[in-house]
Amino acid sequence: MKRLMRYIKGYEVQSILAPLFKLFEALMDLLVPIVVARIIDNGIAMGNSAYVWKYFWLLILLAALGLAFSITAQWFAANASVGFATALRKDLFSHVQAFSYSALDKAGTDTLITRMTSDVNLVQSGVNMALRLLLRSPFIVVGAMIMSFTIDVKCALVFAVAIPLLSLVVAGIMYVTIPLFKKAQAALDNVLGITRENLTGVRVIRAFCKEEDEIAEFDVRNKELTRLNEFVGRISALMNPMTFLMVNVATIFLIKQGAIQVNLGILKQGDVVAMYNYMAQMIVELIKFASLVVTINKGLAGANRVADVFEIKPGMEFKGSNISSRNAYSSNSGVGSADKKQDDNLTAVKFNNVSLAYNTSGEEAVSELDFTVKRGQTIGIIGATGSGKSTLVNLIPRFYDVTSGEVMVDGKNVKDYDKNELLSKFGIVPQKAVLFAGTIRDNLLWGNEAATDREIWKALDTAQATEVVKGKKEGLDYYIEQNGRNLSGGQKQRLTIARALIKNPSILILDDSASALDFATDAKLRSAIGKLDKDMTVFIVSQRTSSIRHADNILVMDDGRIVGQGTHDELMNSCDVYQEIYYSQFPEEKTSNGNDNGNDKKGKDISMSEKDDKSAESNNVTTSGKEVLA
Repeated sequence: MKRLMRYIKGYEVQSILAPLFKLFEALMDLLVPIVVARIIDNGIAMGNSAYVWKYFWLLILLAALGLAFSITAQWFAANASVGFATALRKDLFSHVQAFSYSALDKAGTDTLITRMTSDVNLVQSGVNMALRLLLRSPFIVVGAMIMSFTIDVKCALVFAVAIPLLSLVVAGIMYVTIPLFKKAQAALDNVLGITRENLTGVRVIRAFCKEEDEIAEFDVRNKELTRLNEFVGRISALMNPMTFLMVNVATIFLIKQGAIQVNLGILKQGDVVAMYNYMAQMIVELIKFASLVVTINKGLAGANRVADVFEIKPGMEFKGSNISSRNAYSSNSGVGSADKKQDDNLTAVKFNNVSLAYNTSGEEAVSELDFTVKRGQTIGIIGATGSGKSTLVNLIPRFYDVTSGEVMVDGKNVKDYDKNELLSKFGIVPQKAVLFAGTIRDNLLWGNEAATDREIWKALDTAQATEVVKGKKEGLDYYIEQNGRNLSGGQKQRLTIARALIKNPSILILDDSASALDFATDAKLRSAIGKLDKDMTVFIVSQRTSSIRHADNILVMDDGRIVGQGTHDELMNSCDVYQEIYYSQFPEEKTSNGNDNGNDKKGKDISMSEKDDKSAESNNVTTSGKEVLA
């Protein structure tokens, strides 16, 4: 909890006034037994009704003051705890947003969601209760003992023995339960994880009739959470009966000792009643304190889990940011300007013996990657599933830091760039199309906040998404639900491509972003992108050989290594892996060519022309140079 105390900054006054007013309220409560004793001894015993009424109104005044102090303390405590939680949640979210892909992989989505919601709420409740009762309850317990000593020392010794014993019970239960609450929160992470997985994958689960299996697995996780909560609940529940037992035993001794003192004439009846009331106040406060301990224990467990997230370093350091996101766009909007055309052969991207091993695995995901990409080139990347294609392109904008080697962009190591400056160069369409709740316009403006409707429609036209938008009654104002669930997979892919294109990037990365498109739409898309700025460098990751066939250079990945590099024709003559992929997609060509080596280039070209580029030809699409990127 100490690691999070900085978030109370700005609420120091409220954090002082809240317990202070609670102490004032406690003081009013401590005066009540004395007033009651005076009413019994000096009013009722003497038959003095005027005295009784006088002190009766004094009791009303003490109650009113106590209520006013309590409400004031509650307001200050609520203000401080809500402000504390707001600042904590904001900083936590900002910290998580700075995580690298590696840090996110390490932390895990499910636990981060739990810590930003449930754990922060537990901390907020803990702070609120601590400000209200953490000082009040001990103050009344100790105050009751002190007031008892002012009445009779022998009777007050009962308080002196009972209070330390009660403190040991509370401390022991806290010591045992805090780690258990942390385990219970970790079990909640597991339940949240499987819940999230089931909700996002509900269609697949139903398609394979796995509802019963998933319910059974959820029950296992849920029962584990229940078991932990019940176990820690039983231990916490021991506090009430143990404290009640000790206080009631102490009360018996107190009444016995008080009766003896009254018979001896040392004490008055009102004094015994006052001491009994102090013991009763102790019982009430200990009940409150027992509940407080449980709440604070949960809050401490949540605070430790939240603090652990802050201990996770973002994973990579960038040089100080000196440009805003809008300026970043402006600095890049002149792609193809005079300074870039001074040297057509200027290197856009270069990998120098690059290797990467993820934190979650000791093995290298990619190894010894060496290649150079000139500005304006189109690079195709192909390989089997898990061969390292996406990992390779994720290294270019520095989503991951290389384990060894270096990645150069425009002749400069990516580690030497300011974050905004580096990312302003890229238009990235990830493997999974992700859209956010909001209008189509809102989503597209992520690429360029200053874009006009004309620029938006131009990007949509290039991405072959014009018909998608015009097909909606609201047009650009059509509301997209969370994660784009009211759109098809192909529609989402085209809109995410438009979002990247509207940024007018110098390097465009398409990570298998046309997998949901039919061949005709894919061909139109590639042709339209090919007609864009000739200085734009394009990376196309695809499982289809047809999508990368006309790239200036094709990188063939296998088991994290580049096993082939060149044009389509060169790879068909030299790379077995590429040939295997190609013939797996066009098996009839292998048969028609009459040989397994696939060296008959003419036969392949005729087949491709007839099969894949037919739709492109029907749309006046040329199949030379960069105008067709596939």
